Amino acid sequence: MTIETAVPAKINLWLEVTGKRPDGYHDISSLMLPVTVFDRIGIEVEAGEGPVSLECSEPEIPHDAQNLAWRAADLFREATGNRSGVRMRLDKAIPSGAGLGGGSSDAAGVLVSLNEHFGKPLSGGELERLALRLGADVPFFLYRRPALATGVGEKLEFAGEVPGYPLVLIKPPLSVPTAWVYQSLKLTRGGSQITLRNFSADPWRLAEFVQNDLEPVTASRHPVVSDLKRWLLERGAPAAAMSGSGPTVFGIFGSGGAAHAVAAEARAAWEGFWVCAAEVIGAPDAGMESRP
Repeated sequence: MTIETAVPAKINLWLEVTGKRPDGYHDISSLMLPVTVFDRIGIEVEAGEGPVSLECSEPEIPHDAQNLAWRAADLFREATGNRSGVRMRLDKAIPSGAGLGGGSSDAAGVLVSLNEHFGKPLSGGELERLALRLGADVPFFLYRRPALATGVGEKLEFAGEVPGYPLVLIKPPLSVPTAWVYQSLKLTRGGSQITLRNFSADPWRLAEFVQNDLEPVTASRHPVVSDLKRWLLERGAPAAAMSGSGPTVFGIFGSGGAAHAVAAEARAAWEGFWVCAAEVIGAPDAGMESRP
């Protein structure tokens, strides 16, 4: 029997960096939204004891313990004492190193799938703790629904239903080390200025909400980030910003038709760039619906 699951990418509608902790990590406040770009994972659980193995559609992506999906399977087995062999096939559509959370989403998908397959031996809270060991944004992907992430990203406040914003996503052919971006950031904000309450009152006041404190850092080394943002705004996007630590830039459009038309134009204008028309998943998806 093969367990099949599709796991979404995300964008950060806003990302405020509010402080630096003594341990070197940063506190953030970010509205994270799942979007309709999906990696697909097939998982086969063997009847007896065996190893974890992983095949991937992208040969340059690690196929061992460096891969978060592999680590998630091994961590689940460690936490439950289950030594069944786990064979996985990962078909990537979310580009790696993009600021879209693909690796974290893969890891969360493996945790949820294995937990359901084995009759939910771990509670939601236990899964969250395992997810946090894999990465600060992995807990968000357990739920696959809009959420305000605070702390280092692990504290989640669900946002309820948000608009299914039509998007154009453009990733330049480069990668940005997340650690470098945070290390290079000069803190100026001093606290969160955007509230979930104000957003929920009028989620189309996009100019007020769409911003990213990490964007100037990444753009200082890679000016193409600013070029892409300007290009999307010139084509009618009411708002555009970089997602996460980049380098992917997203533009929000008024309709799916407009987004698809701009995406087609982008493929011609930005040769060698990854381009995708998508939309925000604004209502709870098929992930875990509530906490214990």
